Amino acid sequence: MKTVTVLGSTGSVGTQTIELLAANPDRYRVRALVAGKNTKLLAEQAMALHAEIAVVADETRHADLAAALAGTGIEVASGRAAMIEAASRTADWTMCAIMGAAGLHPTLAAIRGGGGVALANKEALVCAGDVMLRAVAEAKATLLPVDSEHNAIFQAMADGNHGAVDKIILTASGGPFRTASIDEMRAATPEKALKHPVWTMGAKISIDSATMMNKGLEVIEAARLFGLPSERIDVLVHPQSTVHGLVCYSDGSVLAQLGSPDMRVPIAHALAWPSRIATKAPKLDLVALGRLDFAEPDPIRFPALRLARAALIAGGGVPALMSAANEIAVEAFLQKQIGFLDIVDLVAQVMDTMGYRAADSIEAVIAIDEEARAKAHEFCRKLAAPVA
Repeated sequence: MKTVTVLGSTGSVGTQTIELLAANPDRYRVRALVAGKNTKLLAEQAMALHAEIAVVADETRHADLAAALAGTGIEVASGRAAMIEAASRTADWTMCAIMGAAGLHPTLAAIRGGGGVALANKEALVCAGDVMLRAVAEAKATLLPVDSEHNAIFQAMADGNHGAVDKIILTASGGPFRTASIDEMRAATPEKALKHPVWTMGAKISIDSATMMNKGLEVIEAARLFGLPSERIDVLVHPQSTVHGLVCYSDGSVLAQLGSPDMRVPIAHALAWPSRIATKAPKLDLVALGRLDFAEPDPIRFPALRLARAALIAGGGVPALMSAANEIAVEAFLQKQIGFLDIVDLVAQVMDTMGYRAADSIEAVIAIDEEARAKAHEFCRKLAAPVA
């Protein structure tokens, strides 16, 4: 049996991972489950999967978790140090789905364990790529991408002929404003921006899809995962969200991975790799689909892609400060403190103000993250202030 740890077990990716583990009890044995605050769901998951330990990040919830698991024999812990310790326990496979800076130390701990590490938190490679990749090399760990686009590229490169790759193509749905005018985007409300035409996602990533910042972050992540420069990573708008990624080879071949827009597919691939397991995701019906459309993204209406490529080329801590500023800007938009087009403008202001920073340790990345958030808050206050 493969031993498994799930970091972020009560989030969207985590719960879908738990679903797959529960459906395959003869294949997987759960070592640790780590969650943020939802002790009720965490306890239910731990009991259903007979986990060795359950950890809640919020130390004020420790008593609740201990009470829920009393008499089960499941170990209970809480707090940041406990999260890292749980991630450090030897496991064949670890799902890293703790979002934000909080997930950096646990992800690094999992990588240092040397097993298979499924990455669902963009921050690991976007913000701390140099640190994480150095640890991967030292521990001889295996990175398994969970984002649907990166997982698609991983599958299309399965033959190992990386030297023959000309370029890779990430696809983007285009989000709710794919055909909207600048004026319509300027007037967009959070309610409209959250209505993704294809995927069901959380609020933050839904807004990132609307600005296409998510695709910019994915370009950076792809560069880290596959060792390619920005100019060899293309993005195409594909509204059907059926082709998730393509690899163009030097002989003219183009290999694409297709599937229903359901995160259980890439999660299952990463979990079972190099084998495969069944999922309850809808099967792809090409006849019913009828057509596949592709277009280049509009750089005027979606400048986030340009910003992300600039951050990738600049290197160091620039991707980290861009990502942090974007989180603050997105939250400000959701709270109706700034406009939709202000999101990317604010991120650009933070990037211009802070400039290049070295990021050769997790501590340096976290310091950059905190400074960028403070600067973004400052700009948000200025944007939200009434005009005299």
